[in-house]
Amino acid sequence: MKLNELCKNLDIECSSNQKIIGLNTLKDANAKEVTFLENKKYLKDLENTKAAAVFIKKEFASLLPSNTLALICEEPYIELARASKYFSSQLVDLDGKEALIGKNTVIMPGANLGKNVIIGSSCTVFPGAYIGDNVRIGDNTIIQANVVIYRDCTVGDDCLIHSGAIIGADGFGFANNKGKYIKIYQNGNVIIGNDVEIGANTTIDRAAFKSTIIHDGARIDNLIQIAHNCIVGPGCILTAQIGLAGSTVLNEYVIMGAQSGTAGHLEIAPFTTISARAGVTKSIKVSKKQWAGFPLMEHRSWLRLQGKISKLLKG
Repeated sequence: MKLNELCKNLDIECSSNQKIIGLNTLKDANAKEVTFLENKKYLKDLENTKAAAVFIKKEFASLLPSNTLALICEEPYIELARASKYFSSQLVDLDGKEALIGKNTVIMPGANLGKNVIIGSSCTVFPGAYIGDNVRIGDNTIIQANVVIYRDCTVGDDCLIHSGAIIGADGFGFANNKGKYIKIYQNGNVIIGNDVEIGANTTIDRAAFKSTIIHDGARIDNLIQIAHNCIVGPGCILTAQIGLAGSTVLNEYVIMGAQSGTAGHLEIAPFTTISARAGVTKSIKVSKKQWAGFPLMEHRSWLRLQGKISKLLKG
């Protein structure tokens, strides 16, 4: 839609009729997207943004690049939330092509396929599975019973998705406007690489912008929550009941024990091991270490601490 049309809907002054195709972050937005600045720690990204326009408070408008318009408002995050619904996809595509099914692929009775779906060769889709509009699935992939893959998501070759898994549900995003929660529409998708196994009843949320990504070779157990815009690196292993908060980045071959979890917007170094029930609240920058406990500490320190606590109890 045109920028001035969007701003009219939001009661923000803007005369530009530039065409806008979506929303994005300050860092990733291009010249046809709108973004926002809510937190001062992103001022560096503001100075380098390529966005067409930014929802921004008046005090920071002078920092914008010359080619970026300031959309002056009191609550940029709330305006972003209000704007997000104008770029959301329709729930169901009534028009479109029937699914394109590859050679030797079996779609069992009771499976449901949306419009413009493409499924590669030698796949199996079990009863009760729902494959949404515009989904792409590679070769030799198995979709077990009652799996749901929401629209616009991608699954690679040689994957196995177990029963009850949900790929591409909305990420948990809301802006609080004086006690009223405004939904931030999740307009991204989920991209799953090749040779990935996803356990039963695991949920992987679609991104608010761009993609939640599961890279090649990852192994994800049952009952795991992966929030919007997370990135799970190649070869990562996530065991049961893990929770990754939004925009967590796991680099390659991270191993996380059962019931461990992360806070949002942090990064874990390659070849890190997180012990069961540990809570990660800060980024881990040093590779090849094992961590445990809450608050998090190196595993050996945690073992010594438990030993000292045990001695205190005996005393």
